[in-house]
Amino acid sequence: MSADTHSHDAHGHDAHGHDEHAHGSFSSYMIGFVLSVILTAIPFWLVMGEVLSDKTLTAIVIMGFAVVQIVVHMVFFLHMTPKAEGGWSFTALIFTVIVVVIALSGSLWVMYHLNTNMMPTHEMSQPR
Repeated sequence: MSADTHSHDAHGHDAHGHDEHAHGSFSSYMIGFVLSVILTAIPFWLVMGEVLSDKTLTAIVIMGFAVVQIVVHMVFFLHMTPKAEGGWSFTALIFTVIVVVIALSGSLWVMYHLNTNMMPTHEMSQPR
Protein backbone atom coordinates (compact mmCIF):
# COMPACT_ATOMS: atom_id res chain seq x y z
CA MET A 1 0.00 0.00 0.00
CA SER A 2 1.50 3.33 -1.03
CA ALA A 3 1.50 6.50 1.07
CA ASP A 4 -1.09 8.08 -1.27
CA THR A 5 -3.62 5.29 -0.78
CA HIS A 6 -3.04 4.96 2.95
CA SER A 7 -6.42 5.47 4.58
CA HIS A 8 -7.26 7.08 7.90
CA ASP A 9 -8.77 3.83 9.19
CA ALA A 10 -5.44 2.03 8.87
CA HIS A 11 -4.12 4.06 11.81
CA GLY A 12 -6.90 3.01 14.13
CA HIS A 13 -8.74 5.45 16.33
CA ASP A 14 -6.47 5.04 19.34
CA ALA A 15 -3.41 6.29 17.42
CA HIS A 16 -4.99 9.75 17.19
CA GLY A 17 -6.39 9.86 20.71
CA HIS A 18 -9.96 9.31 19.57
CA ASP A 19 -12.18 7.00 21.53
CA GLU A 20 -15.27 5.36 20.08
CA HIS A 21 -17.11 5.79 23.38
CA ALA A 22 -16.04 9.39 24.03
CA HIS A 23 -19.50 10.77 23.33
CA GLY A 24 -22.50 9.88 25.43
CA SER A 25 -25.71 8.33 24.29
CA PHE A 26 -29.07 10.09 24.25
CA SER A 27 -30.03 8.37 27.48
CA SER A 28 -26.87 9.51 29.29
CA TYR A 29 -27.49 13.09 28.15
CA MET A 30 -31.08 12.87 29.39
CA ILE A 31 -29.94 11.48 32.75
CA GLY A 32 -27.49 14.39 33.04
CA PHE A 33 -30.19 16.88 32.08
CA VAL A 34 -32.72 15.53 34.60
CA LEU A 35 -30.10 15.48 37.36
CA SER A 36 -29.13 19.06 36.51
CA VAL A 37 -32.74 20.22 36.68
CA ILE A 38 -33.25 18.48 40.03
CA LEU A 39 -29.98 19.85 41.41
CA THR A 40 -31.11 23.35 40.40
CA ALA A 41 -34.73 23.07 41.57
CA ILE A 42 -33.96 21.85 45.11
CA PRO A 43 -31.70 24.80 46.08
CA PHE A 44 -34.20 27.18 44.46
CA TRP A 45 -36.97 25.67 46.58
CA LEU A 46 -34.78 25.86 49.71
CA VAL A 47 -34.25 29.59 49.24
CA MET A 48 -37.67 30.64 47.95
CA GLY A 49 -39.57 28.53 50.49
CA GLU A 50 -37.25 29.56 53.34
CA VAL A 51 -37.13 25.89 54.35
CA LEU A 52 -34.02 26.20 56.50
CA SER A 53 -34.13 28.93 59.12
CA ASP A 54 -30.34 29.23 59.44
CA LYS A 55 -28.90 31.20 56.50
CA THR A 56 -25.43 29.77 57.00
CA LEU A 57 -26.76 26.23 56.78
CA THR A 58 -28.74 27.17 53.67
CA ALA A 59 -25.59 28.56 52.03
CA ILE A 60 -23.62 25.42 52.88
CA VAL A 61 -26.36 23.15 51.49
CA ILE A 62 -26.55 25.20 48.28
CA MET A 63 -22.77 25.00 47.86
CA GLY A 64 -23.00 21.24 48.32
CA PHE A 65 -25.62 21.01 45.58
CA ALA A 66 -23.40 23.19 43.37
CA VAL A 67 -20.44 20.84 43.79
CA VAL A 68 -22.61 17.83 42.95
CA GLN A 69 -23.95 19.63 39.89
CA ILE A 70 -20.41 20.41 38.72
CA VAL A 71 -19.58 16.71 38.94
CA VAL A 72 -22.76 15.81 37.02
CA HIS A 73 -21.84 18.24 34.24
CA MET A 74 -18.28 16.94 34.04
CA VAL A 75 -19.35 13.31 33.85
CA PHE A 76 -22.49 13.45 31.69
CA PHE A 77 -21.75 16.41 29.39
CA LEU A 78 -17.96 16.83 29.31
CA HIS A 79 -17.33 13.06 29.58
CA MET A 80 -14.46 13.60 32.03
CA THR A 81 -13.84 10.20 33.53
CA PRO A 82 -10.60 8.60 34.71
CA LYS A 83 -10.58 6.56 31.47
CA ALA A 84 -11.03 9.51 29.07
CA GLU A 85 -7.90 10.44 27.07
CA GLY A 86 -5.80 7.92 28.94
CA GLY A 87 -6.56 9.61 32.24
CA TRP A 88 -4.75 12.85 31.38
CA SER A 89 -7.83 15.07 31.35
CA PHE A 90 -8.86 13.71 34.75
CA THR A 91 -5.34 14.21 36.10
CA ALA A 92 -5.34 17.80 34.83
CA LEU A 93 -8.72 18.34 36.49
CA ILE A 94 -7.48 17.03 39.84
CA PHE A 95 -4.40 19.28 39.63
CA THR A 96 -6.57 22.30 38.79
CA VAL A 97 -8.91 21.60 41.72
CA ILE A 98 -5.96 21.31 44.10
CA VAL A 99 -4.46 24.62 42.91
CA VAL A 100 -7.84 26.41 43.15
CA VAL A 101 -8.48 25.05 46.67
CA ILE A 102 -5.01 26.15 47.81
CA ALA A 103 -5.45 29.62 46.28
CA LEU A 104 -8.94 30.15 47.70
CA SER A 105 -8.24 28.80 51.16
CA GLY A 106 -4.98 30.75 51.37
CA SER A 107 -6.72 33.95 50.28
CA LEU A 108 -9.51 33.49 52.81
CA TRP A 109 -6.98 32.72 55.55
CA VAL A 110 -4.96 35.87 54.76
CA MET A 111 -8.08 38.07 54.60
CA TYR A 112 -9.40 36.69 57.89
CA HIS A 113 -6.12 37.29 59.70
CA LEU A 114 -5.73 40.76 58.19
CA ASN A 115 -9.24 41.62 59.35
CA THR A 116 -8.59 40.23 62.84
CA ASN A 117 -5.16 41.76 63.37
CA MET A 118 -5.51 45.11 61.60
CA MET A 119 -8.83 46.35 62.97
CA PRO A 120 -8.65 48.84 65.87
CA THR A 121 -9.66 47.37 69.21
CA HIS A 122 -11.26 50.50 70.66
CA GLU A 123 -14.60 52.06 69.80
CA MET A 124 -14.40 54.91 67.33
CA SER A 125 -17.38 56.71 68.92
CA GLN A 126 -15.85 57.01 72.41
CA PRO A 127 -14.33 60.40 73.25
CA ARG A 128 -10.70 60.43 74.36
